[in-house]
Amino acid sequence: MIPKRSYLLNATYEWIADNEMTPYLLVNAEYEGAVVPLEFVKDGQIVLNISMSAVRHLHIDKAGVSFEARFSGKPMQVFVPMAAAEAIYAKENGDGLAFPPEDFDDVAPEPEPTPPAPPKKGFTLKVVK
Repeated sequence: MIPKRSYLLNATYEWIADNEMTPYLLVNAEYEGAVVPLEFVKDGQIVLNISMSAVRHLHIDKAGVSFEARFSGKPMQVFVPMAAAEAIYAKENGDGLAFPPEDFDDVAPEPEPTPPAPPKKGFTLKVVK
């Protein structure tokens, strides 16, 4: 089965934003493929403010969370693999979700889209009045 973390993260993000709070993402910064500002990593983790006022071009999908942000005035493209996302919560009250371990190795690749079938010869549409 497809891991559910991306679905839960996205839904919790929306819930936090709808309640006009600030979504924070707890990340395992040592996870392979994580691109985060290393100068802010403590004990192998980093907490990222992913509110719309703090980031640009936020994108959450099955692969991970990506966005542009500034850290100490320097722009950076951040990428958090979905398996590296450990929790999402509201800054103001700490309410949110911590994610249980999931197996991300068995994720089947998304199927290739099939091209549309060519139109059948001799078949036409016409306006009927």
